[in-house]
Amino acid sequence: MATSQTKQPLYVKVHGILKDRILHGQYALHSFLPPEPKLEQEFAVSKITVRNAVKLLVQEGYLETSSGKGTRVIRNTSTSKLSTWKKFTEILVEEGYRIGKQVLHAEIIRTGSEGHLRELFGESCLRVERLYSLDDTPYIHYIHYLPARAEDEVISGLEGQSLYGWLEDQGITIARMRDEFSVGSPDVGIADSLGIPPGTPLLKRLRFAYDEQGHAVECSEGYYRAGMHPYVVNYEV
Repeated sequence: MATSQTKQPLYVKVHGILKDRILHGQYALHSFLPPEPKLEQEFAVSKITVRNAVKLLVQEGYLETSSGKGTRVIRNTSTSKLSTWKKFTEILVEEGYRIGKQVLHAEIIRTGSEGHLRELFGESCLRVERLYSLDDTPYIHYIHYLPARAEDEVISGLEGQSLYGWLEDQGITIARMRDEFSVGSPDVGIADSLGIPPGTPLLKRLRFAYDEQGHAVECSEGYYRAGMHPYVVNYEV
């Protein structure tokens, strides 16, 4: 794994990736994490870095360590004091699904002289194309538009964790979000990546996120193969 350059300690980066794997079902509830030497080799880090990342996850209540037995996953859902809703991916993992993510392409683009991207990001922005899988089957295609930054840094960061985990690593706090849902037909390239015939109507999601100063930090367009699994929001009171 190639870790990106951030201001945070390396163990925090490893912690974020391991946490994301827990939340997305790669490390299932009650399963054991790979042994330390394997994680050290994968992340190309020291033993102390892995141990500090695991220690932090133990403190957060995701892991439990037992002498001679290993480190076990004891919780696979996040908690938030600011809302009573569960993330869609959390619901899928609770139902026993495994979520995969792959960065297909990233590049800096010109936003043009008008349109919402120009209004949100100025003259240029970063376009990231990403594919989610549900039990190894293509499920969601996303195009994320973000403030311009180095493509290689984004690819290395997003290969290992969620978009919002990566934004947090960059010191960006999300203060406000807006979702818009409709039905749309993706273009040929997106349809091909999802393994569906061109022109197939799908659930289309537009998502906007802003920081505490009101600046746009994300604009995303997603297509969901809702026939595989409906989009669900669970509220807890």
